[in-house]
Amino acid sequence: MVRKKLKKDSLIRAVFLTLVIILILTFHIWRQAESVKMGYSIRELEEKAIKLEKEVETLKAEKTSLLSLDRVEKKAKQNLGLKEIEEKQLVYKDFGNTGY
Repeated sequence: MVRKKLKKDSLIRAVFLTLVIILILTFHIWRQAESVKMGYSIRELEEKAIKLEKEVETLKAEKTSLLSLDRVEKKAKQNLGLKEIEEKQLVYKDFGNTGY
């Protein structure tokens, strides 16, 4: 059996071409892996944003209930001992005709 000798140039070209193909495939796989990782990060951040939006809405509702006038009045009467004003405590001032 006779074996054909490969020329040194064709062997170098084959090795170089193989290395280039491996490099291109490695880059492609790395890029796909980074895309998948970025997709997971985006989804995680979107879920966190939705959770925070819900928390903001809950806090707004709580703020509204805490600042309701009925509640504030009740707390003022209970905790601070404030009372309803009486008619004799009111002072009326007549500003007359101020030109407006």
